[in-house]
Amino acid sequence: MMDNKRQTPLFPANRETTFEQLIAMKDLAEKTNRSPFEDFNDREMLHYYVYQQKNIDQNKNRNERTVIEYERELTMMVKQLIEHAAEINLDIEEVKEGSLFKSMGARHLRRYQQWLVEESPYVKKRGRYSAATISRKTVVWKSFFQFLHQSGYIAEPVHEGLLSATVRKDDRPNRDLGPGEVISILDYCEDVKHKVLFSMVHVLVGTGMRNEEFCKLKMSDVKYDHLLGGFYLDVTGKGNKKREIPLKEKVMRSIIQYRKARFLSADFPNDSTEPLFPTGTGKAFSPPYLAKYLGNALERLDLPFMAARKTRITAHVFRHSFAIISYLNGVDIYDIMRALGHEKIETTMIYLQKIMDREKHAIHKWKDGSLGRYI
Repeated sequence: MMDNKRQTPLFPANRETTFEQLIAMKDLAEKTNRSPFEDFNDREMLHYYVYQQKNIDQNKNRNERTVIEYERELTMMVKQLIEHAAEINLDIEEVKEGSLFKSMGARHLRRYQQWLVEESPYVKKRGRYSAATISRKTVVWKSFFQFLHQSGYIAEPVHEGLLSATVRKDDRPNRDLGPGEVISILDYCEDVKHKVLFSMVHVLVGTGMRNEEFCKLKMSDVKYDHLLGGFYLDVTGKGNKKREIPLKEKVMRSIIQYRKARFLSADFPNDSTEPLFPTGTGKAFSPPYLAKYLGNALERLDLPFMAARKTRITAHVFRHSFAIISYLNGVDIYDIMRALGHEKIETTMIYLQKIMDREKHAIHKWKDGSLGRYI
């Protein structure tokens, strides 16, 4: 991997076949009493790390989106280490066994992290990465090099060279929309008869779904509730975990409206596996395309608060709105956690921290008349 700058993609097209081949290599090494990864090179260690399966239940292994994210982050890391070696000061005196990873020390990983944050082309062109982005990247790098060390592929714990990159509460940008702003968006969409955008926003804020969950929904995921009446969504969330999301009657109407606006069948329940919310071409939205579509469509709305926003509105913003509106309606935070599909209450608290802090401000404890007629 050190010798050239090949244009060959770092990760294979056929992941399953690749992983089966790597398992066969590892098994052969074990059979002949050798180190499990003795026959692996850098590229194969990357593949094994990303595609490894730690649980017999496939649903509990890394999902497709996580795998793609790891492929992207590690590809970028290797590419930058090679192409910007001089700028990073990758002063490797001896290339060990033709391996970049075996030749690196803790100082190299620390320098790379610092270069990426302060001197990389992205930073020079577009400004600093957000704290959350650096934290995410650092987690991937640290996990990968820790795996290399624990597996015996590299001799030194070079991951210890990485500096901590935690995200503080104040580092998180305020992307929240309150109920008043959501209503303004829905009213505007109704006024201009943008049925598709109205339906998308209404469904997202009325369910609290993730971007990816929305994209993966099929017609058959709309189920009739024989116990309580009405309909609910059978959603597959992170880690392939299932949860049911009840649909308020008007939110269900928005699903039907979306389908009719696309001139598609809107009869429920339905066994069809076609996308519930298809694009104009009839295909399922991909998470990046949904984010782009929503962001572009919402930016065109002639609303005062939209012009003042510094961040784009995405599906995730409406997920926050669901949490905030639920909280303002007196819903218990643990019920909000379960509705969102969070495993930890701390994650839900991130969504609610700003509204809770504002509610607890001292000014709200003042009694009428505390400042005469001026309060």
